[in-house]
Amino acid sequence: MDDPGRLLDLLPDDDPLCWVRGGEGLVGWGEAARFSATGPDRFARADAWWRSFAERLDVRDEVDEPGSGPVAFASFTFAAESPGSALVVPRVVVGRRGDRTWVTEFTGDDRTPVRAVSPVRRTGTIRYADGRLPVSGYRRAVADAVRRMRAGELEKAALAHDLLAVADAPLDPRFLLGGLADRYPTCWAYSVDRLVGATPEMLVSRTGGRTVRSRVLAGTLWPDADGHPADAAALARRLLDSPKDRHEHQLAVDSLAAALRPLCGRLDVPDTPDVITLRNVSHLSSDVSGTLDAHAPASLLRLAEAVHPTAAVGGTPREAAVALIAELEGMDRGRYAGPVGWVDGDGDGELGIALRCAQLDGPVARLFAGCGVVADSDPDTEVREAAAKLAAVRDALEGVRGG
Repeated sequence: MDDPGRLLDLLPDDDPLCWVRGGEGLVGWGEAARFSATGPDRFARADAWWRSFAERLDVRDEVDEPGSGPVAFASFTFAAESPGSALVVPRVVVGRRGDRTWVTEFTGDDRTPVRAVSPVRRTGTIRYADGRLPVSGYRRAVADAVRRMRAGELEKAALAHDLLAVADAPLDPRFLLGGLADRYPTCWAYSVDRLVGATPEMLVSRTGGRTVRSRVLAGTLWPDADGHPADAAALARRLLDSPKDRHEHQLAVDSLAAALRPLCGRLDVPDTPDVITLRNVSHLSSDVSGTLDAHAPASLLRLAEAVHPTAAVGGTPREAAVALIAELEGMDRGRYAGPVGWVDGDGDGELGIALRCAQLDGPVARLFAGCGVVADSDPDTEVREAAAKLAAVRDALEGVRGG
């Protein structure tokens, strides 16, 4: 199709579906099919359903690009027993890669895809309220986790808390989505079942049937942290020179590599991290890539099953960290820190980690932010780090302008 302009501007306000980075990606609307699952086998069941569904389709694809043909948007809960994991197959998808733009539609029945695009509604006045784990409880949880790590129970746990933003009218997911995409063009802006965010972290992608990639983030500084200069180069040096952040990052990389290696014929893991700088925080970052086993290449959803949760959002050892998170947070994270993205009919696609996000419910947005906690973490510093991360969604909700 001819260039329709900005992909986000095509979206209706009724449950928009989105996975866009730097103007490229996929947007969708309508619902041709849906699958939901709960439990430790939710990835396997979703994968089996999607394979069966896609195999029954008569597909005419003249584009032959990643994301053309049948696509399901995916969003999975962090915890196995938490409800809400889903695959959503839109009736219409518009995709862009490079200078090519295409549209994919379901046809052959009497349900005509409808797109009624109303003007984007600004949020208006917002008041904030404690979520299920307020800041005071989060500080105590971090302190308790640090004590138990120093006692040798585990090495790392990624603890989070939530915050409620309450508006005077139902929130328009496109306003938040557009604000995040504009402010964080190097992140993947997403919207699935009104979970809206912009993540800098790629859990796992699969292209060409065998190529697998991941971007691991762990270790964070921010410009207004006590004693930290605002200069990006200085922040990068401090991160790279920080034993605490380097240790936290290495745990996350090691956990991902250990989960992927049995599925790959080749896996390239960098020896040292890079630094990515966003407008609110800087992270240590490692890009891992590999080639899947040629005899039985795992699909994207089965790869997600193997690697989720990495130590970046769970901890080390995985089982002990997930149990500690449930105990100390005392809340259901829902789909925060779970895999989010899209999968195509060949089992390729992209799944990020649902970070810098909010779950929208009428006039209420439930925001989340978390930090990796290790034995030498300071509870007050972790509280400030979480606040710096929450600023991404808060500013986008409020329509805050600036550099």
